[in-house]
Amino acid sequence: MCAMHVAHIITRLIIGGAQENTLHNVEDQVRDYGDRVTLITGPGLGPEGSLEERAFQSGADVRLIPEFRRNLHPVRDWHSYREILRLLRETQPDLVHTHASKAGILGRWAAAKLGIPAVHTIHGASFHYGQSRLAHSLYQTLERHAARRTAKFISVADAMTDQYVAAKIAPRKKFVTISSGFDVEPYLNPPRSPQAVRAELGLRPEHLVIGKVARLFHLKGHEFVIEAAKPVLERFPEVRFLFVGDGILRDTFERRLEELGIRDRFVFAGLVPPSQVAELIHAMDIVVHTSEWEGLARVLPQGLIAGKPVVSFAIDGAKEVVIPGETGLLVPPRDVPALTAALCELAADVDLRFRLGTTGRAKFSEQFRHQTMTRRIREVYEEVLSTRH
Repeated sequence: MCAMHVAHIITRLIIGGAQENTLHNVEDQVRDYGDRVTLITGPGLGPEGSLEERAFQSGADVRLIPEFRRNLHPVRDWHSYREILRLLRETQPDLVHTHASKAGILGRWAAAKLGIPAVHTIHGASFHYGQSRLAHSLYQTLERHAARRTAKFISVADAMTDQYVAAKIAPRKKFVTISSGFDVEPYLNPPRSPQAVRAELGLRPEHLVIGKVARLFHLKGHEFVIEAAKPVLERFPEVRFLFVGDGILRDTFERRLEELGIRDRFVFAGLVPPSQVAELIHAMDIVVHTSEWEGLARVLPQGLIAGKPVVSFAIDGAKEVVIPGETGLLVPPRDVPALTAALCELAADVDLRFRLGTTGRAKFSEQFRHQTMTRRIREVYEEVLSTRH
């Protein structure tokens, strides 16, 4: 493949799945393919932590737009659009690759105005559960408009394609599914022993650890794990819960745990750099994920590649990696009794935990390598660019 110049556009570089996906793509392009990459983004603001420093070390030409923020704001969004337009006119990339909702819409509009082909990755649908009716309708309208300016959609899971096709955003032939890649090696081989990590967290060898990795934020579903914890602990007093991540709801969750009398059974690891997530997952016995909306949470394949069984709400792309009886257990969204039953089933059966985790590791280790992801994405770029000549 020939080297090319790609401009990636993403709203903000916080610590999160879409952002890490984008940076792996950028780093691989620069390092492995010799591509010229321009990365246009807003400031990495938020309690999740920032990936800006990593971006500046990637070899890409990073351009920060101070007004570019996540929340809708007509004045700031108009200034961001004008700045994206200016930067694309200045750098003249061969192709624009947009990520996330707002960046996807503004970036594709700007690319179309300049006649630059655009690819868009759907990390999670911009219209989703938990939005107001107005926001849901607005995003669908904007997505349909932007879709006419999109050469190809990349979905991180088939479920994203299904949702966009059902909403009449674009025909199915415009979509391709490419799993969101990451560095799988630390999940195959932990950088530190699980025993040492557990000891640092105050977890003893006899504890059975159920862990969740996610921002302490709305729609991430920690409250369902908390409500399931009391009946789980009544049956299995040796269980401890580990929350990895931080956010605005930490105080709320801690107060609820105090009310339930189980605060001492929970460990809050707080905000950790992405490089430490693997060792924390290896310290778990069961991985639980209860988001109410998410494209395909990276923690699900990460947990499986680490050899851990996973329990997840049956939402979006989760059903594509959490295969009941094969790699984990699926439960209906927001169903606390079903979640409790699934956690108890795994807590009671060490052989089942081993079998599910082992199968998941064998099934998904290659599929989720970031090198595999970038190679397939560049094939999409080549296809799009070839149709213009």
